[in-house]
Amino acid sequence: MRRFRSHGDGRFTLDQLAACGAHVIIEDGVRIWHPDRVYLGENVYVGHDAMLKGYYKGTLRVGDDTWIGQGVFVHAAGNVTFGRQVGVGPFCRFLTSFHEEAGRERAILDAPLSFRPIVVEDDCDIGVGTVVLPGVTIGRGAQIGAGSVVTRDVEPYSVVAGNPARLLRMRPE
Repeated sequence: MRRFRSHGDGRFTLDQLAACGAHVIIEDGVRIWHPDRVYLGENVYVGHDAMLKGYYKGTLRVGDDTWIGQGVFVHAAGNVTFGRQVGVGPFCRFLTSFHEEAGRERAILDAPLSFRPIVVEDDCDIGVGTVVLPGVTIGRGAQIGAGSVVTRDVEPYSVVAGNPARLLRMRPE
């Protein structure tokens, strides 16, 4: 019989973080799991009720001058990196793990878990409610439309939107 276990409540103190730069604002209700695997640069904002899930073998790195909106969920089991001056809209989701194909002989929940990193390069804007799936790199200066599901890499300076996210146009450099 499968037995689930608690991952704890995500309560933390700033001194438990792997790194925490100057002028970091973490609003009420933010939860951080495995804070020793979370690196926050300078002038970072983390909005109310965000859930930052570091992982015992993955890291979360947030660059300087980055804004993470309220209710954002980051699962960094496969590593998540946000560059400098990134804006992450409220209620976005960043997922770095997935269950491999299981076949019909067993439940998907029992299939092996795989991990893929997510990288959001400098100067990106991620619209409200966007979901970013494992293994995606979002290139520098890209803009992701609200409610998008990003299933593959996004070219630098592009504007994408939709489910799945598709190229709308290129931004001028």
